[in-house]
Amino acid sequence: MFCAAILFTVALLIICVALYTHKWRHPKSSGRLPPGSMGLPLLGESLHFFSPNSSSDTPPFIKERIKRYGQLFKTSLVVRPVVVSTDPEFNHYIFQQEGKLFQSWYPDTFTEIFGQENVGSLHGFMFKYLKSLVLRLFGPENLKEKLLREMEEKAWGCLASWSNQPSVDLKEAIATMIFDLTAKKLISYDPNESSENLRLNFVAFMQGLLSFPVNIPGTAYNKCLQGRKKAMKMLKRMLDERRASAPRKNGESDFFDHVVEELMKERSIMTEAIALNLIFALLFANFETTSLALTMAIKDSHRPPSRASRIDEHEAIVRNRENPNSGMTWKEYKSMTYTNQVINETVRLANIVPGIFRKALTDIHVKGYTIPAGWSVMVCPPAVHLNPEIYEDPLAFKPRRWDGIDTNGGSQNFMAFGGGMRFCVGADFAKLQMAVFLHCLLTKS
Repeated sequence: MFCAAILFTVALLIICVALYTHKWRHPKSSGRLPPGSMGLPLLGESLHFFSPNSSSDTPPFIKERIKRYGQLFKTSLVVRPVVVSTDPEFNHYIFQQEGKLFQSWYPDTFTEIFGQENVGSLHGFMFKYLKSLVLRLFGPENLKEKLLREMEEKAWGCLASWSNQPSVDLKEAIATMIFDLTAKKLISYDPNESSENLRLNFVAFMQGLLSFPVNIPGTAYNKCLQGRKKAMKMLKRMLDERRASAPRKNGESDFFDHVVEELMKERSIMTEAIALNLIFALLFANFETTSLALTMAIKDSHRPPSRASRIDEHEAIVRNRENPNSGMTWKEYKSMTYTNQVINETVRLANIVPGIFRKALTDIHVKGYTIPAGWSVMVCPPAVHLNPEIYEDPLAFKPRRWDGIDTNGGSQNFMAFGGGMRFCVGADFAKLQMAVFLHCLLTKS
């Protein structure tokens, strides 16, 4: 009798597991789901998705599934059903339907890393409000009137300092340069006057950002969370000090001052959590993404004939100045046609953002398939940027492929800075930083 009970229990468990597994692998839908595999129950295909990729090509996880299923396929990542899109036309449609058929969404692990009230997870009026606030710093007028000059001064200072050193770790040096400049404009942070190194916390944060989300001491993900915790603690203390101090003069103000001003308004919609997460996100975005892109631009653009073309452009700018020692002007920056092509080609190849997530607000019908409401959609820029049907010899560095192509607002085939209403608000800031540094490097006597 006892043995029969055990056998019955085991059989029942096997049936339950089998039913759950079948349900997991065949999710319900009002229409035909895109092809693909949901992987193992709960775990899905997360392990393969998060596996390291040392190549410069499309990640193997994506590339293998494109060959097997096509440009649209389903999977499961971190307990979420996801449809991955590598279709340029559908990607563009997703961006254009922001707030209508789709809304910005990121996995729970992302919100744990960047905070529950981060700019990527906010919608509607709140997102537009934060975007307008950020444009006070990164908008065209401030870039033209203030930041251009400050970027050039910083670049010249760093180049002079590096020239006195026997060797320089280029990626590390550029990351430090960009972080220091950005931190100064955002929160007036000066590493030489601080007892704590804010940037080191972001280094720890970055090392675990794309790791498998297991929060156990010693794992990269845990180190990532600890780096965020320490950075947020520093930012919180600095914010408290700023709120307690007297308002500063306009010439001394930074982005923190604008944030404090918003926090102190009566019935303000800005909260301390939103403010700190915003500062954290802006520091991270400029520190890691721009430094990586600029390092790649320097490496790739020194290949002939690219180097000769770039030197000619920048030397011509200096020759045409009334005073060769005068600083760069906005007009000169806008005349850097080839440099802009180099930047476009660099960020196309760099593919700094491996995926852009949205959530379907209603059932979406596309190319004979149905994406159920509530499912996540991941737009995959690398699969578009490295598609040989779109870019001939896609892994080759060919700046001239951008002749006559306008990419200021992104396009179906170019999503390095996102698209639609969430097109990266710091795109112009990043491009200017890269162009200014390259100009200083190539004209350094």
